[in-house]
Amino acid sequence: MTKSIGIVGAGTAGLHLGLHLLENGIDATIYTDRRPEEYASLRLLNTVAHHHVTVAREDKLGVNHWPDAGYFGHYYYIGGPQPMEFYGKLVKPSRAVDYRIYQPTLMKDFEARGGTIIYDQIAHEDLPEIGDKHDLIVVCTGKGPFGQMFAHDPSNSPFDRPQRALCVGLFKGIRETEPRAVTMFFSPGEGEMIEIPTLSFNGMVTALVMENHIGGDLEILAKTKYDDDPKAFIALLLEKLKKHYPTCYERIDLESFDLANSSLDILQGGVTPTVRASSAKLPNGKLAVALGDVQAVVDPVLGQGANMASYASIILGEEIVENDVFDERFMEKVDARRRDRVLSATRWTNYILRGFNTMAPELLQFIGAISQNPHMADEFTENFNFPEKQWDCFSSPERVASWIERRSQVPANDAAASVAAE
Repeated sequence: MTKSIGIVGAGTAGLHLGLHLLENGIDATIYTDRRPEEYASLRLLNTVAHHHVTVAREDKLGVNHWPDAGYFGHYYYIGGPQPMEFYGKLVKPSRAVDYRIYQPTLMKDFEARGGTIIYDQIAHEDLPEIGDKHDLIVVCTGKGPFGQMFAHDPSNSPFDRPQRALCVGLFKGIRETEPRAVTMFFSPGEGEMIEIPTLSFNGMVTALVMENHIGGDLEILAKTKYDDDPKAFIALLLEKLKKHYPTCYERIDLESFDLANSSLDILQGGVTPTVRASSAKLPNGKLAVALGDVQAVVDPVLGQGANMASYASIILGEEIVENDVFDERFMEKVDARRRDRVLSATRWTNYILRGFNTMAPELLQFIGAISQNPHMADEFTENFNFPEKQWDCFSSPERVASWIERRSQVPANDAAASVAAE
């Protein structure tokens, strides 16, 4: 049976799905309004790290063009009267590439392998016509009515507004850690910051993902515009970094510190975490499947969005290959395989947002334990690849206590071997 799949949106989810389908001999057409040559002049799209399980999928798809951009673990800095610092290793390197490089490169790969990309403005009302051309439509862009066509899932969407005032950007003038690693900073009651070594147009630079508590000392970073007065913005940012994230500030060259490429290297705003239904019916009776940010959008504090989207896209692709009928039973099979990771990533992220708002006692207990035990820190760091394992730990205070107790009884060599075997 010849199958034809239409994919609306050319983000990570749509591209990984399309490439997987081509690899398995299935016709795939991507619909997008942006050509590859347009990306270089765009504002920063996001600051995304691909965990090594996602890099492994890219290896399998033949699109890992940046093997030398990897980082090897996470440093953690928790501020307060007695700051804590510790490190957790990854089993394999993860990495971050500016999406203004990443997405057009994969679009070119897709076309070079026989995939079709339709470059046009696609509106929600165009979906019935597109649906008539394909056996299945996959919607990967949540803009406006595209997202609204999938029912809101209130049981897994506890927030009705952003939980952080975001200021994210790419910067030059920050010395890399040794070894190269992400650093996760926590300023209790004020904000979190994720520092990510990132490959951009001029080589390796530093992404700063500033998660500012609304109403706190750092919120001003999300409201002050770089373009209004670049020097004033940089001075303000340096002041806040010195106060809240001092180990980052200590590695800054004050003379060269600035946005990495241009004034387009900064984004400010907020994300409302949302989960939606997995599918919807088109007027012709065919299914439209939600994928990526359409299915679940998360705050970027734990870097789960693109990784769970990639995972879900390959699961969906495998089920498309195995099934000839795309109906409710097809969706049951897809959801049975992808739902746990997607919902675990969502729930774990939402827990961390709440936990650092209230300084939840079990979260403080967890941080204290892993800060004193390198093998616990390694396991926690490695499990950024496996959000379902993180949610196994954090879904209740009792589970946090059990996780700590079990691992505190494991000999060091056994603990290290267990993490390496994942």
